[in-house]
Amino acid sequence: MKRLSTFLAGLFAALLITGFAQANPTSFITVASTTSTANSGLFEYLLPKFTEESGIEVRVVAVGTGQAIRLARKGDADVLFVHHRPSEEQFVADGFGVKRYDVMYNDFVIVGPKSDPAQIKGCTSPAKALDQIKSSGSAFASRGDDSGTNKREMSLWRKAGYEDADLKGEWYRATGSGMGATLNIAAGMNAYSLSDRGTWIAFKNKQNLEVLCEGDQSLFNPYGVIAVSKDKFPHIKSEEATKFIEWLISEKGQERIGSFRVKNERLFTPNAK
Repeated sequence: MKRLSTFLAGLFAALLITGFAQANPTSFITVASTTSTANSGLFEYLLPKFTEESGIEVRVVAVGTGQAIRLARKGDADVLFVHHRPSEEQFVADGFGVKRYDVMYNDFVIVGPKSDPAQIKGCTSPAKALDQIKSSGSAFASRGDDSGTNKREMSLWRKAGYEDADLKGEWYRATGSGMGATLNIAAGMNAYSLSDRGTWIAFKNKQNLEVLCEGDQSLFNPYGVIAVSKDKFPHIKSEEATKFIEWLISEKGQERIGSFRVKNERLFTPNAK
């Protein structure tokens, strides 16, 4: 009886330890990422599975791509996970990142009021659509925060023949906020805006807004992941960061990304090679 009691006590203790280990990861990494991966619900869906399998907690700092890169350049993150490829490649070229990996993609869309005062619905050229928005005096809500979405928006304005100085006045509202907040402002102003599709699908306060321009190659939106260089910052948790990246681009991680849906729509298409 005594042996049985001892065995049961030991078994109970082992179960407690196992449960504690699963609920309390042994280590963590910091990932500097974009608001789109957070606002869409992807991380909430993705990260618990990785933590369950690896014992590594992932703490996300969700900001615009530009700010995320600045954080990583200061060594304040172990991993960079953003969506502006030219900036990502420059980050690696400057020695701050080890290597860039493709993870997934979606696309950008131009949304606006159903009444469509600029008459851009079904547009074949996003740049021409922006020109029509400005020419018609219609309202436009921009993130204005140096995010990946904002960088793409500015490149489309330049393609349309406009510079920063032209984007001023009552018609153009630079929110300095994330995508969700900017879409809320657009809905309130009955304005046009550029959004990543993932955040748009997950966005609940659409009111009178709908997708009016989509599908052009210039709206393609790839995401990349990079481990921050331990040579540059010795405190970086490179081993854990590498495990996270390897999981993301593995068959299991890619399947997990591809299975994430909101309203029965897939928000991101996995494309790791």
